[in-house]
Amino acid sequence: MARQLFLGKNQSPVIAVVGVLVAAVAVVGTQLLGWEWGSGQLLPTMIGVAVAAFAIVTTASKRFGLFE
Repeated sequence: MARQLFLGKNQSPVIAVVGVLVAAVAVVGTQLLGWEWGSGQLLPTMIGVAVAAFAIVTTASKRFGLFE
C-alpha cells in the first residue's frame, strides 16, 4: 500500500528504497571512490543516466497510467 506524503502525493515503498540506494551510491562514490560529475569517468555517468531513465519511466507511468 502506498504512503501519503505531506505534499499530497503517493510514494511506493519500492521507490523510496531505490532513492535511498541511489543516495548511498552517490555518497560512497564521491567520498570513497573519487567520483565527480563531469570528470570523464564512465561508470558514474552510466549510473546517473540509468537513474534518470528510471525516474522518467516511473513518473510517466504514474502520470499516464502505464503498466496498470
